[in-house]
Amino acid sequence: MYLYMTYSIDLRERAVSYVRSGGSQSEASRIFKVTSRSIYNWLQRDDLSPALHGSRRRKLDKAALAAHVRDFPDALLRERAAHFNVSHQSLWMALRKLNIVKKND
Repeated sequence: MYLYMTYSIDLRERAVSYVRSGGSQSEASRIFKVTSRSIYNWLQRDDLSPALHGSRRRKLDKAALAAHVRDFPDALLRERAAHFNVSHQSLWMALRKLNIVKKND
C-alpha cells in the first residue's frame, strides 16, 4: 500500500512563484524538494489546492461478501470466487480485510 501525502498550498505557491519570477523548474524542484513533474502540473492549474478524489469502484462488494459468508458459512474459497467472478487470491485478500478467517474447529 502506498501512502500519498499532499504538499501544502503554501509550498505549492512558493514553488510556482519562484518559477514565474524567472527561476527554472529544475531549480525549483531542488530547492523545494518536489518533483519537477509536480511543479509542471501546478503551473498548469488555476487552483493550487489538492484535488479531491472519489472512492474507488471495486468489483467485489464487501457487504455482499460478508452477507455471502454469513449465508453460506461452509462454502469453499473457489466457490465464493466463482460466485463473485473474481480470482481466489483477490477474494482471500478481501476476506482478510474483513477479518474473516477460516475456523479450525
